[in-house]
Amino acid sequence: MKKDKAQLLKGFRDFLPDNALKREWLKAKISATFQKWGYDPIETPTLEPLELFENQIGEDEKLFYKFQDLGKRKVVLRYDQTVPACRVVAQYYQQIPMPFRRYQIQTVFRAEKPQKGRYREFLQCDADIFGVKSPIADAEVIALSLDIYKDLGFKNAKVLINDRALLKDIPYKALASIDKFKKIGEAEVLEELQKKGFNSNDSKKYLAVVMGLEPNSTVQTILNYLYSYGFDKKQVCFDPTIIRSFSYSTGPIWEVVIEGFEVGSVLGGERYNNLVKSILGVEIPGTGFGLGFDRTLEAMEQFELIPDIKTSTKVLVTVFSKELFELSLKTVKILRERFINAELYSYEETKLDKQLKYADKKQIPYAVILGPVEAEKNVAVLKNLKTGKQRSSSLEKIAEELSQV
Repeated sequence: MKKDKAQLLKGFRDFLPDNALKREWLKAKISATFQKWGYDPIETPTLEPLELFENQIGEDEKLFYKFQDLGKRKVVLRYDQTVPACRVVAQYYQQIPMPFRRYQIQTVFRAEKPQKGRYREFLQCDADIFGVKSPIADAEVIALSLDIYKDLGFKNAKVLINDRALLKDIPYKALASIDKFKKIGEAEVLEELQKKGFNSNDSKKYLAVVMGLEPNSTVQTILNYLYSYGFDKKQVCFDPTIIRSFSYSTGPIWEVVIEGFEVGSVLGGERYNNLVKSILGVEIPGTGFGLGFDRTLEAMEQFELIPDIKTSTKVLVTVFSKELFELSLKTVKILRERFINAELYSYEETKLDKQLKYADKKQIPYAVILGPVEAEKNVAVLKNLKTGKQRSSSLEKIAEELSQV
């Protein structure tokens, strides 16, 4: 293969086992919290009709991966999971229970400029409630947001809350710029507003209005829910600069940040009461969030919250010789039938010490050795590759021991 054929596209990544195992572990942890709160999973296609996403996202439509397929249909790679979820709800609302609590963990695609913490293909974890207009639903998914980070071991996760209803008199194009306030600061926000055609006075006025906002009754209801649930004022606060750039946002909006993690927010959410209606004309309100999986993983690594995750293989069954291969094959089958994750070495003529080095490199903790003596006595040797200790025993006892470690 030519060298250029082996180059990854910018913004896309491979994950070797050491990283992939961490990702699988984190997905399982997040899924467990979703399910603890009563949310069930859904999945949607990678490709959707372009018209599903058009005029729904706002300024970031320029980041769509869109093209014509072989049938000359205009299609788009899944940009987010909220819009497809709304399509699902609109399409199947007569079959699913309302309120509908859903979570979704799949990849999304955005033609962004690659940078630290930003990729063109990345995993997103969403949770939503459909069918409830009350801000209690917003409060629930915000509480779920914080509970995820609590379950992951963070002690410094904080949610910043606002309400788009407080911003209804400010043009969307202005809001999209003011949303960057924390990233680029006041001077650059004002400069960007003027580049968009707002004069200096209006630019300053819009920014001043935002900075002077106070919580309304909706935000206060959410704050009261969160305090009653047990979150304190260090974990929850009103922040007028949280705007969220999605044009479909219609009510409460929020972001979760980790104090000491400088890359940016790790989760963002909003209410979107009109999105289902805009797709298929069915009026079903919704609220929910998207969790940034990569940023969350990066924050966990920074704060050393990821355990030492090794291969799930518990034991390597070695092959002593070509003549004894069938015995090793039968042994690995028995172990697997006992639900013990077991790997059989692939080559019949590799020396035993090389097989053990292979197991050690993969961090497999145990090896089963079956030589001529063991075959004759109908036993096997179980070797602990961490300590180097080994002993002979029946396969029955070895399986029992491995099932308990």
